[in-house]
Amino acid sequence: MDNPQIAGLYWWQGESANSKIRKGRRAQMDDQQIVELYWQRDETALAQTECKYGAFCLTVAMRLLSDGEDAKECVNETFFQAWNLIPPERPEKLRPWLGRIVRNISISLWRKNHRQKRYSGLEQTLSELEEAVPSPVRVEREIESAELGRIIDKWLQGLARDDRVLFVRRYWYDIPLKELAEESGIPAKKLAQKMYRLRQGLKTFLEREGNFYV
Repeated sequence: MDNPQIAGLYWWQGESANSKIRKGRRAQMDDQQIVELYWQRDETALAQTECKYGAFCLTVAMRLLSDGEDAKECVNETFFQAWNLIPPERPEKLRPWLGRIVRNISISLWRKNHRQKRYSGLEQTLSELEEAVPSPVRVEREIESAELGRIIDKWLQGLARDDRVLFVRRYWYDIPLKELAEESGIPAKKLAQKMYRLRQGLKTFLEREGNFYV
């Protein structure tokens, strides 16, 4: 079978065939076992992915879109893409791999809906990030670039742990600045200054490491 029964993936709409997996932790597989099921074209892979990472994917989509139905649509599309991408891909860790997929899908949907003025969603976050990209390119396109992702990851690894957590929660999970200030115990004004310094640091790093953006 080339494509799974997508209707079975709407895991947020009550009981499904996947409920047996959710009811027993022993049934949950590790990532490599799940990936192997994809390679065997066994639809159990989808049930296992849903059980282990469905809530995580929905959280990422909700943070970016702030719309429940759109977020659910993005999660469903994420599972569909996972089925079509594996094989040939064989990700070692599914959480970051799925996270990238659902985030890119959510950003694409945000761009479509933003043109229709449905909601603001990522506007402020993307606007802030554009300050750090030293070229006219649009960050919502370039954020999907593997090379840009590699460079940003290298920059993040050089940050102190607290700064890295703050940056990822603000610009990956789209946590509002006020909420982030409450979580971290840093006054909002001081945190805004810190985030500005981090963006400037990223801009300098991109200019040095990713000179194709200059």
